[in-house]
Order: sequence, then structure tokens, then C-alpha cells
Amino acid sequence: MKTNPLVALTAAVIAMTLLGASRVHAQSTSPSVPVGTLIASPTVVQTGTKPTLTWNINYPSVVKNYITITSSATITPLQALHCDIRILGAGVTTQDSHGKIVYIETVGQIKYNTTSWTQIFDGKQTDTIVQQQGILPLFTNKSITINKPLDFGGYYIYNGSNGTKYYSTSGTNVRALVNGDACPNYIPDYNAPSLESFLKPYLDSSHKVRIGPMDVIIFMELTTTNTADVGFDFQDLVWLVTFRSP
Repeated sequence: MKTNPLVALTAAVIAMTLLGASRVHAQSTSPSVPVGTLIASPTVVQTGTKPTLTWNINYPSVVKNYITITSSATITPLQALHCDIRILGAGVTTQDSHGKIVYIETVGQIKYNTTSWTQIFDGKQTDTIVQQQGILPLFTNKSITINKPLDFGGYYIYNGSNGTKYYSTSGTNVRALVNGDACPNYIPDYNAPSLESFLKPYLDSSHKVRIGPMDVIIFMELTTTNTADVGFDFQDLVWLVTFRSP
């Protein structure tokens, strides 16, 4: 069956325009892929004539244009921003007397625009908010001021005693990565049996981070500083921080 070229051109332009418009609406501030529109004027032309085509492409934002990240995972905004912090997993574990894996209470903290640390999470991997990878209430649509550092920390609680506290302000037990970054070798790769299931959606088969263009993923190792220890894997507390313009 043959198609009238005038009808085909009109249908194609309308389809592309609607597709672009719906995508821009769905991701109005930070599209994950380039999106846009193609408009032809006029939409119907005679054989031998050409319409004028107008392109409008909206490229993804890149989070490193808005923040700086130190090697120890301190994040400093380069402009006023809003952010959410979502908990992806709390993976500190032990074994009970029957050899069953048991998750341990884990505490997550933030230091922002203050000299003290604020607790924003206290719980286990089995908690509903962790299972649903929910946004932490104290950091929902939080206003972040230009040049005010945002730091991350955490520790576990076992048998009533606190484990060592690790912070992005010191040491190397907290890491912050953005989309496309290669993971440290200590983080198991995508196919490794030791990789926590809650991390699989955020890593690809080439051992790189796969998150949104305005996201930062925070990995914490809360049980040891010994890089030769099998437990040194940065899966003890993992957050996803999402930034956007006000």
C-alpha cells in the first residue's frame, strides 16, 4: 500500500511534536536524555517545494555544573538548589546463632550549614522506607544555599553499642559518585553475588553508576577501614541525592 507523501509528512511532524512535548512536560527541568520538538511550516506542501523545519532540543542537565564533590564526598552547591535524599539501602549485617543473616540498626547523619551533625535516618534494611527506597522526611525538597557544604556520615548500633562513626569530612569510608562514574573496585560489580540487590538498578554491567543526570549516589562503609577485609564494600548505607533548580 502506498502512502500520500503529504499525509505522511504531516503525520510525522505531528507525532514528533507531540512526543517531544510530552517528554519535556514529564521531565521539565532535568531530562535524562535529549528531548525536544520538530515543527514544519507549512505542515502541508506541494510536490517540489520544501517546508521550513524548526528544531528545539533540550539537553540533560549535568549535576557537576551545579555542585562540586570532594574525594571524601563533601558536596558544595555552586548556586541555590533544592534537593531530596532517598535511602537506597542499609546493609550492615551479622549472623544469628543459626547462621541466618540479620540486619543491624544503622544511623545516617547530615551536616549542613552547622557545626553539628543531624540524624536523618535510624533503622534497618527491613524498614518500610528502606524497602521502598523512600525520601527521608528531613531532607525532602530541602533548600541548599550556594557555597554551603553538605556532608554525610553514619554508624551502626549493635547490642546497645555504637560502632565507629565515619564521615565525609574525614577518612575515605564515604564516596560520592555521579552518573557514568566508574565504581571503586571495592564495590562488587553488577554480576557479583556479593552485590546487594538494592544496588543493582543503580549500576550497569561495566561497573559504572547508572543514575539520573542531577543525582549523586553516596556509598558508605561503616564496619572497617581495612581495604583487604571482605566486608570493605561500601554497601553499609547508600543514599541517592537529587538536585534541582528552585
